[in-house]
Amino acid sequence: EMEAEKIVYVSCNAATQARDLELLKEKYDVVRIKPVDMFPHTQHVENVVLLKLKG
Repeated sequence: EMEAEKIVYVSCNAATQARDLELLKEKYDVVRIKPVDMFPHTQHVENVVLLKLKG
């Protein structure tokens, strides 16, 4: 089974991203989380998360 050493996860839905990160935390550590306002003058914010394989 192959596993990526790093994952960059971009999402505009914080709830589904939190759900997915809960599943990924068994094998991956969260290295960094950064909100990015890619669409100024709207309520939308993208969350960018860097994950690294444990071990």
